[in-house]
Amino acid sequence: MGDRVQPTATSVRAVNRLTERWVCGLPGPGGTVVSATSLWPLLACLQEAAGGPARDELMDATGLPATEAAGAARGFLEALGAIRGTRAAFGLWTRADLPLRADWAARLPAGTTGTITGDKTTDRMTLDGWVDDRTQGLIRRMPVDIDTSTRLVLAAAQSVRTRWLQPFFETEVVPDHGPWQGRLLLGLHRITSLLDRVAVGETPDGPVTVLKILGGTGVDVHLLLGATDMTPSQVLRHGIGALAGAGPAPVPGDRLPLGESGPGLRVSNVRGRTPEPVLEVLTVGFRVTADHDLLKAPALFGLSTASDSSHGHFPGISPDPLSVGSAGQSAVAVFDAKGFESATVTAISIMDGGMPPPPRYTVRHVEAVLDRPFGFLTVHRTSRLVLSAGWVTQPLPFPEDQE
Repeated sequence: MGDRVQPTATSVRAVNRLTERWVCGLPGPGGTVVSATSLWPLLACLQEAAGGPARDELMDATGLPATEAAGAARGFLEALGAIRGTRAAFGLWTRADLPLRADWAARLPAGTTGTITGDKTTDRMTLDGWVDDRTQGLIRRMPVDIDTSTRLVLAAAQSVRTRWLQPFFETEVVPDHGPWQGRLLLGLHRITSLLDRVAVGETPDGPVTVLKILGGTGVDVHLLLGATDMTPSQVLRHGIGALAGAGPAPVPGDRLPLGESGPGLRVSNVRGRTPEPVLEVLTVGFRVTADHDLLKAPALFGLSTASDSSHGHFPGISPDPLSVGSAGQSAVAVFDAKGFESATVTAISIMDGGMPPPPRYTVRHVEAVLDRPFGFLTVHRTSRLVLSAGWVTQPLPFPEDQE
């Protein structure tokens, strides 16, 4: 059964647009994971209350008019939390001495409301406890600075847990080329007859192989392998663009030419015991974590003016002058044989047997091998909302106790 509540097409476009902006600004080839789904609602809530240039910059980041932003944020978080396997939470903490405009607070997404005291130890315990609970222990710390000058904290948390419709088998992988050459890695292997699970898209920067791993909750993971000279930003940007139908349609596995038909792909005709085609996948398990200081690139998130502490920017929050003191995100993504799980918090703070019968059929065999750095997108299948995006540079080693 499909999800009863869906994110609107407008909010999906806006959040995916922010994700695309973010991945285009990734600083280098290192492993990372980002999620605009827990950032966009916070920016939208601030946008409605902002004034002057801060309001315009936030509008550019959210992609929505200020008059629609807070309502859209509330509806988006409600829809996000209704996606099976996904949890979403919102939190607001204020100092008791901050005069808060009741109309702004009333339009915020439903969630936790609380107070901060100004005592760093007490406040840190409160905020970190909320993070630990809302992410079920995947993240333990609120990703913003807390001190005596902090008067308000806005936070959003989002987590995803899904189990593969068809699990992988664990195996050893030792790449013979590329950055992981010679390393004993935790390989994940499986075979299916569904060739449409893989496709190759041609982009101005080079070809990108897209491998879809379907989850049981309607949340899938798309693994993205680009040409060797493509950057992480290029690979991820084209993966997100493909969700919106940008550029030529990717060529699915059953229509790919024989030979080396895309990054990590080889198509051939082989002899088989059944008439069904074969898609053989070999990839690696991974765990990626990242902490992002959003104010290192404030223009990307519409926070340049809002973080100028020389004067106030949020008359809609309080008559007291307020500015953004810190903004951060902590994120984790884990991909293994059985499924995938991720969480983000953003705050503004193989058998033996008898001899098989001889082959009877000639079938198409597509082999996909991801044994060098690659990207991934966590995608809500129905709405095509990108829940998280990341780049894998440090795959999991093969466990010593399995040798």
